[in-house]
Amino acid sequence: MPADLTFDDAVKNAPMVIFAHGFKGFKDWGSHNLVASFFAENGFRFLKFNFSHNGTTADKPTDFADLISFADNTFSIELDDLKAVIDFVCGGSAMRSEPWVHLIGHSMGGAISIIKTAEDRRIKKLVTMASISNFRHLWLPEMETQWRLQGITYMLNTRTGQKMPLKKTLLEDMDKNPARLDVLAMAAQINQPWLIVHGDADPTAPVSCAYELHAAQPNAELVIIPGADHTFGSSHPYLADTLPPHLLEFCKASVIFLNK
Repeated sequence: MPADLTFDDAVKNAPMVIFAHGFKGFKDWGSHNLVASFFAENGFRFLKFNFSHNGTTADKPTDFADLISFADNTFSIELDDLKAVIDFVCGGSAMRSEPWVHLIGHSMGGAISIIKTAEDRRIKKLVTMASISNFRHLWLPEMETQWRLQGITYMLNTRTGQKMPLKKTLLEDMDKNPARLDVLAMAAQINQPWLIVHGDADPTAPVSCAYELHAAQPNAELVIIPGADHTFGSSHPYLADTLPPHLLEFCKASVIFLNK
């Protein structure tokens, strides 16, 4: 799993933020590098990584060149990936050992981060951005019968035009682990401080997801950004050298929350 760490070496003992990307995402998508720089400029170390089965490769880190791997992905694999990254950061094998980390997750990465925060006390604070509240929000319900019969389905990537395969093992993972992969039930178990941020113009994960998550865990803080879409105004590729306004608003709210 490729990863990169952005930090200001003049800031000693900067707290660590780990970022988990979304479905059909990767660590260098769009404005993610600008987000990393923003957090570094505000006193954090920011580590982002690619999930092991996200479909990118070391040679082509911004292309979905390994659809075989993508097809084999499951949510349990992603939870194992995130645990491995936290173990790496907290273990001290390659950098200063950390007793705890902050976690930020976008979209599907938000749901993965919710489950992991409920499971892992090394996560001090959680921020979710445009998080889904149910993994089945990633596909249409009527797809599942044919998916199980054929053993595979295809998700259109509207940006690249690729038909991205997913095996029925993803559904079987949900069948085998219904309690663990129930995002709302796991949200209710979170004891750490949690900031939920969502845009009310999100066409991918509707703002109702944020209200469902907050209803499951009323102790979480909820921020709704008017007019913000699923990526808070960003896109891939992102050629500007400044953050889009809605994403900047998300970053500022997150820094204030993490500094409390």
